Amino acid sequence: RMGKRRCVPPLEPKLAAGCCGVKKPKLSGSGTHSHGNQTTTAPSSSSGPLQNHQHTDGNNGRENVSDLTLGPGNSPITRMNPTSGALSPLSRPNGTANSTKNLVVTAEMCCYCFDVLYCHLYGFPQPRLPRFTNDPYPLFVTWKTGRDKRLRGCIGTFSAMNLHSGLREYTLTSALKDSRFPPLTREELPKLFCSVSLLTNFEDASDYLDWEVGIHGIRIEFINEKGVKRTATYLPEVAKEQDWDQIQTIDSLLRKGGFKAPITNDFRKTIKLTRYRSEKVTISYAEYMASRQHCFQNGTLHAPPLYNHYS
Repeated sequence: RMGKRRCVPPLEPKLAAGCCGVKKPKLSGSGTHSHGNQTTTAPSSSSGPLQNHQHTDGNNGRENVSDLTLGPGNSPITRMNPTSGALSPLSRPNGTANSTKNLVVTAEMCCYCFDVLYCHLYGFPQPRLPRFTNDPYPLFVTWKTGRDKRLRGCIGTFSAMNLHSGLREYTLTSALKDSRFPPLTREELPKLFCSVSLLTNFEDASDYLDWEVGIHGIRIEFINEKGVKRTATYLPEVAKEQDWDQIQTIDSLLRKGGFKAPITNDFRKTIKLTRYRSEKVTISYAEYMASRQHCFQNGTLHAPPLYNHYS
């Protein structure tokens, strides 16, 4: 079964979304689905601006959707059609997001995020704009910490933003305003990993099973038990990392989106599902420092040296 491709309107309102949850969820209630000898239960949702699992429709709506990943998972991106509320694909010349050629995302984008965070934490002027493309994309910035790469912050937007301003904004939003965590501090910098994700190739699925585990990210739209429209998303890597099949993934996503009633197969059939792909890159603070070593002396950044290499 093939999903239907859609075109993207030129300008859309910005919607914020968080990604990457903190712990492995379990699927609960009559929405329980066994997978081998495992049965898991997902936590219920919270609400409020920039809260995990929340979606509010409207021009100023903000959506914060966790990925519920354990390991070094990452972040996504998207656009929202202001008329229908549906995600639309970004036009991508030269192939798909999973191609090894013509990828838009680069390690330099992560370096720029580290630059922005470093300057903010140390009170330096923000770095000059980088040279990588400033094309508009939906984008997510994810921070993880330590050897086990525990999630430390992840927020992005499902509206396409120019990459320079979008990465600058969501670097600080994900680092300082993810409601699940306290703001990042200077002392944490050496243990951090930064991921940048760009979402592409959005397609309307024919039904809730019209996607592939490990290939597609999915975003669902459904009407909850109170008659309110809700949405939730998982990045392409989430289901594979959690060892979920399609039903487990859908049920977990419903719980993440705040659906508390029993989950039946008939209800699953009412879900509107959009599938997408993701371009993603991750670097460590050590790799960032190595790329910026000419800007540092004795481990201290002296303003304003950043981006001299772009001059």
